[in-house]
Amino acid sequence: MSHLILLFSMFLAPAFADGGSQKSTQDLCSNDVSHKRQKRDWIWNQMHIKEEIDTPLPHHVGKITSSVRNNNAKYIIEGEYANTIFKVEETSGDVYAFERLDREKKAEYELTALIIDRTNNRSLERPSKFIIKVYDINDNAPVFVQKMFNGSVPEMSPVGTSVTKVTAVDADDPTVSGHATVTYEVTTGGDYFTIDDSG
Repeated sequence: MSHLILLFSMFLAPAFADGGSQKSTQDLCSNDVSHKRQKRDWIWNQMHIKEEIDTPLPHHVGKITSSVRNNNAKYIIEGEYANTIFKVEETSGDVYAFERLDREKKAEYELTALIIDRTNNRSLERPSKFIIKVYDINDNAPVFVQKMFNGSVPEMSPVGTSVTKVTAVDADDPTVSGHATVTYEVTTGGDYFTIDDSG
């Protein structure tokens, strides 16, 4: 009987030892992760604006917001067209466009958001980059890629013989349904010729 108790205790001892080492390893890992994990303070709304808005300027684009709590906090934006086309309201973080934008000229703008202490200009948080995307409206008509297309066909050719191919392009955003879709139509000579959607 004493042999059995001794044997049983020998089996249990390593198991308890492992359990303790696993627990301490887990504690170390969780502590390590908690020390390495950095709180992200910037909170973003989606930044986008339609092109060619015809309401009075400025146009509201979005809002940069930080969870930093400081009565002297001041928002600043830097980068491409910051403080010219785009400006930020320094206390609220609201971003405005001061020009009507054209997506066909420029589809997106990259800016950097900062939050500083206005009393000493000390940064309260790391700067964060953000993109303002310009949404497309269907404001461009298709144009032919050349002024004239020449074609020929032998006489007595069967119906359906290819004569020529024409190509037109649309500057609107092709990822927006219908905005850059081109269709073709024969306006003169329709008794003899037809055209399909490929030109």
